[in-house]
Amino acid sequence: MAIFNYYPQTLSPDWPGGYWLHWGVFVVIIMAFVLAMVMGFIYLERRGIGRFQVRLGPNRAGPLGILQPVADAIKVLIKEDIIPAKGDKWVYWLAPVVAFVPALMIFAVVPFHDGALLVDLNIGILYVVAVSSVGVVGIFMAGWGSNNKYSLIGAMRAVAQMVSYEIPLALSIIGVVLIAGSLSMNSIVEAQDIPFILLQPLGFIIYFLAACAEINRTPFDLLEAESEIVAGFHIEYSGMKFAMFYLVEYCEVLAISAIITTLFLGGWRGPLLPPFLWFLIKVFGVFFLIFWVRSTIPRLRIDQVMAFAWKCLLPLALINMVITGIEVIALPPALLWTVIFLNLGIMVVLVVLWSKFFRLGGGRVEV
Repeated sequence: MAIFNYYPQTLSPDWPGGYWLHWGVFVVIIMAFVLAMVMGFIYLERRGIGRFQVRLGPNRAGPLGILQPVADAIKVLIKEDIIPAKGDKWVYWLAPVVAFVPALMIFAVVPFHDGALLVDLNIGILYVVAVSSVGVVGIFMAGWGSNNKYSLIGAMRAVAQMVSYEIPLALSIIGVVLIAGSLSMNSIVEAQDIPFILLQPLGFIIYFLAACAEINRTPFDLLEAESEIVAGFHIEYSGMKFAMFYLVEYCEVLAISAIITTLFLGGWRGPLLPPFLWFLIKVFGVFFLIFWVRSTIPRLRIDQVMAFAWKCLLPLALINMVITGIEVIALPPALLWTVIFLNLGIMVVLVVLWSKFFRLGGGRVEV
């Protein structure tokens, strides 16, 4: 306990002084943080996947290719902006904005330090779930406004995945809320004298997989399956509009990494190092896990992706919620650490049993 409280000072709700100054400072901090982290993620993922695939990755722009994201940004800015002649121009134009804004709004309630956030909502995690589900509207708008059959198929797949995986994702969060006794993101971090990944290992796995499916990361990237529908929903986009969709993808990855860090890894809490540095270390650790999965697991079929949500993640999320509720009622908060090994054992048993009874299906499927 003493180690986790090495930096006990809490920022006041109106730091650095006054409502509007607080709002302006944190908007600037959030924008700078997101843009810098997204550029870092792009570079690290491209270099990392290059190593996974036994190649170098970007290495020409700057030392070790570190300026590659800057070169990519300059390239897309000077590309010609093409608009489909028969597309719905207003919908086509607005789609990248509608997709990007919700991904950015998530960071308003993510605590970088105790009290260091734009606003500490008492329904913070509910706000995150609600806002994150709006981004799919932008993807659907892109598919519809492009007047392209491949784009529309990709957009419909995105909607189907969002509807399917939002349910187990939300249910996996309930275990964390039951233990913490609060929906506030800052209060959830403060409640983690023991990181919730130890108390909720099954909830962590369910949330991680469902979140990867929601943001369409491999192996769930069916809306951009180049072997089937070319580039999916953004096939008709070029220039800065395409760059915004590219930015949305990594902004969502950053958001998921930050949320997992907050809900399951103790957020900014940790010994010796400054809180913000602990937060960054954990975020990069989650991101490494996400792109490790991307670089090693092949893409699933659309029927397998849907079946995995409804037949596997949803029942496991319901079971995890019931078990957590029983533990919270039966044990006082001070004794919850006693169920760490029990929960790990339950997770292993459930995953093994479900893998025996549940099959994604094999062979060729005609649609």
